[in-house]
Amino acid sequence: MPQMDSELFDHGQFQAELALASSPIAAFKKSIRQAREVLDRRFTQGRDIRRLVEDRAWFVDQILRAAWQRFAWGDDSGIALLAVGGYGRGELHPYSDIDLLILLDGGDHERYRGAIEGFLTLLWDIGLEVGQSVRSVEECAEEARADLTVVTNLMESRTIAGPEQLRLRMQQVTDSAHMWPSREFFLAKRREQKARHAKYNDTEYNLEPNVKGSPGGLRDIQTILWIARRQFGTLNLHALVQRGFLVESEFSILASGQEFLWKVRYALHMLAGRAEDRLLFDHQSRIAALLGYEDNDAKLAVERFMQKYYRVVMGISELSDLVNQNFEEAILRDGEPGPAQPLNSRFQVRDDYLEVTHPNVFKRTPFAILEIFVLIAQHPEVRGVRADTIRLLRDSRHLIDDDFRRDIRNTSLFIELFKCSQGIHRNLRRMNRYGILGRYLPEFGHIVGQMQHDLFHIYTVDAHTLNLIKHLRKLKWPELAEKFPLASKVIDKLPKPELIYLAGLYHDIGKGRGGDHSELGAVDAEAFCSRHQLPAWDTRLVVWLVRHHLVMSTTAQRKDLSDPQEIFDFARLVGDQTRLDYLYVLTVADINATNPSLWNSWRASLLRQLYTETKRALRRGLENPLDREEQIRQTQHAALDILVRNGIDEDDAEQLWSQLGDDYFLRHTASDVAWHTEAILQHPAGNDPLVLIKETAQREFEGATHIFIYAPDQHDFFAVTVAAMDQLNLNIHDARILTSTSQFTLDTYIVLDAEGGRIGDNPARIREIRQGLVDALKNPDDYPAIIQRRVPRQLKHFAFAPQVTISNDAQRPVTLLEVIAPDRPGLLARIGGIFLDFDLSLQNAKIATLGERVEDVFFITDAHNQPLSDPDLCARLQAAIVDNLSQADGQTMDTLRISI
Repeated sequence: MPQMDSELFDHGQFQAELALASSPIAAFKKSIRQAREVLDRRFTQGRDIRRLVEDRAWFVDQILRAAWQRFAWGDDSGIALLAVGGYGRGELHPYSDIDLLILLDGGDHERYRGAIEGFLTLLWDIGLEVGQSVRSVEECAEEARADLTVVTNLMESRTIAGPEQLRLRMQQVTDSAHMWPSREFFLAKRREQKARHAKYNDTEYNLEPNVKGSPGGLRDIQTILWIARRQFGTLNLHALVQRGFLVESEFSILASGQEFLWKVRYALHMLAGRAEDRLLFDHQSRIAALLGYEDNDAKLAVERFMQKYYRVVMGISELSDLVNQNFEEAILRDGEPGPAQPLNSRFQVRDDYLEVTHPNVFKRTPFAILEIFVLIAQHPEVRGVRADTIRLLRDSRHLIDDDFRRDIRNTSLFIELFKCSQGIHRNLRRMNRYGILGRYLPEFGHIVGQMQHDLFHIYTVDAHTLNLIKHLRKLKWPELAEKFPLASKVIDKLPKPELIYLAGLYHDIGKGRGGDHSELGAVDAEAFCSRHQLPAWDTRLVVWLVRHHLVMSTTAQRKDLSDPQEIFDFARLVGDQTRLDYLYVLTVADINATNPSLWNSWRASLLRQLYTETKRALRRGLENPLDREEQIRQTQHAALDILVRNGIDEDDAEQLWSQLGDDYFLRHTASDVAWHTEAILQHPAGNDPLVLIKETAQREFEGATHIFIYAPDQHDFFAVTVAAMDQLNLNIHDARILTSTSQFTLDTYIVLDAEGGRIGDNPARIREIRQGLVDALKNPDDYPAIIQRRVPRQLKHFAFAPQVTISNDAQRPVTLLEVIAPDRPGLLARIGGIFLDFDLSLQNAKIATLGERVEDVFFITDAHNQPLSDPDLCARLQAAIVDNLSQADGQTMDTLRISI
């Protein structure tokens, strides 16, 4: 810590100002404000961060001593002011906790009560945020014995004022000879670390990580130091090198990682103006700029900064595991390893960990670098890799060169891993953590730690990729068959399961390079297959899956699946049942691995419907596509069977159907047709609109709420309906808009509640929804106001200009209007109001929300049910939508695209 820094704290000037002022508070506050300005300026000028946090601790020392000296402490031998915790280490960030212990020689608190209260009140008045406790030496011992965090705090203490012997006596009575011996301390700290990691989903790759508490964060480094201090009496990272727990290169990684995280934490505090350890979206871009990151053609500055962050914390996690494993051996086993059980001439198992049989294994037989992961997968009883062997692996990574990658022993071992019955994901994750995977596959190395600055992709590209393989593996678990019934059956039918894992490994590998990542990835996948000598059929399948891994999801969410032509086009792209099976399973795993909140029953139903319809088309043969008339006949026949069984007159049903038009039967299942028909026939004519609501029981809509509305057609029907649903806090996931020849509208909406859950069996809520819709539709002139709900915090940081594209459908007499815009409350209601203003009719809609953005497709016609043909009208419509949504989001207008 600095001996004297007059720019940071001028003692003489401070004393002069104290002497002149009637109250000391102003002088203290002025010094604190000036010091903060000096430190912030030094930070932006690039001062060494280690010196910076020590500078702040030194300054606080001066302020506390000056405050302490203003009170009478008697002979000063029975009380001391101690810095504890992080402040005790001499490290303070701008708004870090200033943890203090007022330590008494005996238990007579009353003797010092007045002075202590005056001292703490002064600290409060001058704006210092302190955490304090007042204890005698004996009370410290009692508290430390009962609470691990107390003994940890006391281990890191310094005397600021008062006799040093008090602190030394406190440390003596709380050392490991009296409580929390090293073994107990280590086990408790390990449990504490596991619980802390679990709070952050046990991953370094959270979208908004905590630089202090998340895996790989500052607390992991501090945990290493606490254990070292308890065991060896040192709080110095470099001392671990001298004791053989780290080598110099590993110490450098930990030290530089700590310095990087300190910079991030300092910037966080400075920008937030308070103690903030969460790397929120609010701050990420600004910190990236503060630390000198700039945009380039391939990546945003914030993406480059966050990639650095994720790589740093992954390195810290790796070394934390390594050191803690060494601690386990030294502390729990007294440095005496158990007997070795040979696996082959290169590897053996000791204490459930795999280790090399001699230190030159990787140098003499480089293929062992990959063999070790195959062996662990083949022996699930092995817990992991022994620390010394991890170090040898890391030191041997330079052996992985082009010759290594071409060696048939290595290519065979890598493919063998993907054929193992278990352990594929775990060992790929180990390979990634130890830096082997990115060396063996340089294209994978480029995506390590790479994030995408949005709310849709909540993991880095490498974490998402490995997560996808994990989800593929989980689809084979019997306990997940209920959640993924179709995918669980399909994955068991795949003729070569290893190919789906290889396609998963490469599906996003082209990201971050500019261009279409699917095409770039397909090129990489083909080179991989060639180098690994995969058969031609295997190669074609893997490359095709990588190239088309997004097509099933986009087709399900953006195309009209009731249109036989859409199904035929997709089936023609897929070509055969085997490709369909592989693509379906890959798509299910990809969605779940991208963001768990994306997978809901409605999205599942769309994929299942597309899979089932495509399977039927392939079974019929691509030369025999199902025509519309045949599909309509099949639906009507099945619905009629249901209605007759329910006592509905067949003639009545067919008379009603004659007014509904072909599209109605293309867009609804037979069970829905029967449900609607029975309700319409029993609904009194001329009364309120018919609103049917049910928690759909059929598998393809399981968990969503189905709202069907039948009422006389009115021009503002869609606009009024979506505005009313917005007021009712419903999220619309699909809309099917139809008008009968008798001028009655038949609209179907699939909805979830505002949090993405289903309405469920909630009679009161269902009555509220039904009545709200009936009231709105009975009084269309009283147009429901668009609710001005607050935009969620995370969404605010992903504002972008809306994009609107208008084009005519070559196969149907409708105009397609596509909207890509930030997700905001009331968006559909705004668009519905614009359709009303322009006298447009909505025929159908596909609603998709992907993280922070919506990608909605509307099928519209003009007032005469014709496609839009006037370019001027289209331009004005686009401008109106962009302008309205931009004003709602505070954005400027985007370029418009028209293709009429």
